[in-house]
Amino acid sequence: SLGRAFSLPFSRIQFTPDLMPADVTGTEIIVKDENGGSKLKFQPGPIFSSIVLADEINRATPKTQSALLEAMQEHTVTVGGESRKLFDPFFVLATQNPIEQEGTYPLPEAQQDRFMFKVFVRYPTFAEEFEIARRTTSVLDEQVEPVLSGEEIMALQRLVREVPVSDHVIRYTLSLVRQTRVGEAGVPDFVEQQVRWGAGPRAVQFLILGAKARALLQGRTHVNCEDIHALAKPVLRHRLVLSFTAESEGLAVDDIIDRLLAMTPTREDELTSHARLQKIFAS
Repeated sequence: SLGRAFSLPFSRIQFTPDLMPADVTGTEIIVKDENGGSKLKFQPGPIFSSIVLADEINRATPKTQSALLEAMQEHTVTVGGESRKLFDPFFVLATQNPIEQEGTYPLPEAQQDRFMFKVFVRYPTFAEEFEIARRTTSVLDEQVEPVLSGEEIMALQRLVREVPVSDHVIRYTLSLVRQTRVGEAGVPDFVEQQVRWGAGPRAVQFLILGAKARALLQGRTHVNCEDIHALAKPVLRHRLVLSFTAESEGLAVDDIIDRLLAMTPTREDELTSHARLQKIFAS
């Protein structure tokens, strides 16, 4: 539906334990030329699309999952010593099964960090499930009409980056993210005890970019701390690794984020004068 609405090519990759990296990126195959000889020809994989759905991504082995790393970061695929550019725009979304289910592998932290948001998909409400049942068990064929093109999406992406953000909002974002990094100056005691690994610089970048987009969607041409606050959980929840202590106490990553949000002042004067946070600013 997204592909049709945006007039973009779409591909779906079903991740399974026997999926190989070449099944994602593509590979070189031997073909016959017009003279009867043989030559190598690159056969693109499903990653060569604009919208890529990695379905049940954590059912594949880490080796196969790593095939997405270069694609998501550099928007290129390197096969046979040659780098090939992916489509523009390029967007990967993935579904992930609970790690408690059989046949799943934990996603490497480096790969999770490539994703901007982690969104929990809950069970639908009664009204939503009623509508799902009604639509998907009938002969209705609803057509999705294009509303945007790839060029317009890229223009909107450039527009988002032009939204101004104040030094105070950047300082607030950095304060929030740097408080998750165990062993660093100014980190709260409960983070030292309950977090094993904190968020890196991509969290700051994605928080600010997401906040700029949210501001535009709400009809504003500036970013405020409330935008950062609203996006903190989807941006941070897959970038924090809890300690055994936190897991044994039944804590979730969202609980840690809620506590950090509650104890980080949004007012500029309170933020800059906070004794513990001043250690972060000076680090």
